[in-house]
Amino acid sequence: MAPASGSPRLQTPITRALPTMPTSAATDAPWDALIVGAGPAGLSAALVLGRCCRRVLVCDRGTPRSWASKEMHGFVSRDPIPPGEFLQLARDELARYDGVRIVDLDVVRASRTDAGFEIAGAEGPSHAGRKLLIATGLFDDLPPVDGVRELFGKSVFQCPYCDGWEMRGKPVVVYGRGRRGFEMARAMTSWTRDLALCTDGPAGLSGAERDALAQHAIPVIELPIRNVVGQGGCLEGIVFENGDMRPAQALFFDTPSRPQSNLAQMLGCAIDRNGGVRCRRYSESSVDGVFIAGNITRDVQLSIVAAAEGAKAAFGINRALTREDFARGLRDG
Repeated sequence: MAPASGSPRLQTPITRALPTMPTSAATDAPWDALIVGAGPAGLSAALVLGRCCRRVLVCDRGTPRSWASKEMHGFVSRDPIPPGEFLQLARDELARYDGVRIVDLDVVRASRTDAGFEIAGAEGPSHAGRKLLIATGLFDDLPPVDGVRELFGKSVFQCPYCDGWEMRGKPVVVYGRGRRGFEMARAMTSWTRDLALCTDGPAGLSGAERDALAQHAIPVIELPIRNVVGQGGCLEGIVFENGDMRPAQALFFDTPSRPQSNLAQMLGCAIDRNGGVRCRRYSESSVDGVFIAGNITRDVQLSIVAAAEGAKAAFGINRALTREDFARGLRDG
């Protein structure tokens, strides 16, 4: 699946990687696990499986959700760290494990086989594996406002848990409508009380939501937005169509996000009402042998949580493989 418009590849290239298996040379024996996605979830899973002596193929298309971020926060022992440096450190750690390989591959097809699963890109060979982990993550739809893209990751953000601390006590604008806008404005009160909710048109708020915001002195501004202005990556304010300007040092938005791939749907995995892939015990989807980790579960969307989900999925994968191998040994014996 090609990178979505407006979502470029990682700006800081990873220059030192694991030995990469050429895409023209597929192995004869299936991998123990195929991992699609090389963010915190996929790399964490690869580490655990590598330590379980498993043969693992990790497929990376190089389009992380954090493409615009300068720092990653909230990850114990790595706060703060540039996302590209974090990914490089993870790959360097994986280099210890001979069974783990990374291939630059945009996986667009996945299917069941007698041996497990098969994945492939738009061109080139397919790769077979006994188990499949989908850790492809999400992309954020930026607010359709001039100037937002240039400031994204610098003073325009989508996650207060990732970037709210740096903006504590500062004037902040929240962009969003309806329940989403209300929830973001309420969440931001943990970091600042100098807030305004800008809805860029009709707010779509209930009377109770408007009253709650008013009680906390959070104005709701429904004027259409012309653009945001700033210099050197620093937001200065939001300019409305009537020429008025709301000064602000940061904008936090809550707009829809979308999966980077449709592999889970392609394989028939159940999706919950929030659009996340539904998981059973140990991160296994409704489809036996297909495991899910990271933001596509639509759970808590922090890098450290994604890494934990990857580790949990790896536990589930190795547990299933060990039980299958153990039973096969009993039958063969």
